Amino acid sequence: MTTAGCARLEAVRKQYHLRASEGGGPGRDAWDVDRLIELTVGLPIVQVLIEDLDEIDTPYWFEHHQPPTVRQVVEHFRLLQAVDPSCPIILGPDGRILDGMHRVARRLLEGRTTVAAVRLPELPPPDYRDCHPDDLPYER
Repeated sequence: MTTAGCARLEAVRKQYHLRASEGGGPGRDAWDVDRLIELTVGLPIVQVLIEDLDEIDTPYWFEHHQPPTVRQVVEHFRLLQAVDPSCPIILGPDGRILDGMHRVARRLLEGRTTVAAVRLPELPPPDYRDCHPDDLPYER
């Protein structure tokens, strides 16, 4: 199986992986998930233990200073239900999740202990540096 066969949800807006800005600025560095998916074509797919994914015990989707609203939780649950579980998650070389947290959450909900994953051998440069998530282009 390759990642090229995975279904993308066109109803979901364009996705970006965000991290604190490497330059130390107030914004975030952002990677276009479509580009990350392209970079995984041909990489081996392996099963990883969900318990080994550090992000499952972090406030991954929500700002640290603001607790999630019920509406935000429901929206994430809707996305969790709509994921393509056959599509592997994407890990960076450090094991951090670059794409696929909703697939991980669904596997957790189902009581599964592993998830299919591909690991990029090196982290590509971000597509946007020190940006605000609301300023990113979300049109497909």
